[in-house]
Amino acid sequence: MKPLHTLSLHSPVGALTLFAEDEALVALDWGEGMDAPKHSSSAVLTLAAQKLRDYFKTGRIDLSGLKLAPSGTAFQKRVWREMQKIKPGHTKTYGEIATALNSGPRAVGGACAANPIAIFIPCHRVIGANGRLGNYSGGDGPETKQFLLRLEGLT
Repeated sequence: MKPLHTLSLHSPVGALTLFAEDEALVALDWGEGMDAPKHSSSAVLTLAAQKLRDYFKTGRIDLSGLKLAPSGTAFQKRVWREMQKIKPGHTKTYGEIATALNSGPRAVGGACAANPIAIFIPCHRVIGANGRLGNYSGGDGPETKQFLLRLEGLT
């Protein structure tokens, strides 16, 4: 089994724990990693934590120099790549992403819910067809999603 490195930090949306493997960010969990291995340092975690701190100051996240390696199905990875195309301060609907991938909105919603690296892979920028926020599994749910969208300049 590959070594898993973790780093927890406090943020405006509560405690977050970052997970890295092979110098790539593989997950972001809400809360402190109680069941995770004891905190360990790695260059990727230090960089990811700094990028999160910058994000919470500016509403923009710069992924340069940071390797993301989320684990998921081929379809989930296609959805996550499509989500990464959504610029900060903008949203797309589940249906718009589904159309781009020749799929259905529910399948896109399922992939959003399975996103292991929230914020870095911005599932919070995906909303319902009529402007409803939809579900969000991170932090305090829809309140956290709304906070992130406001941080990025959406009201």
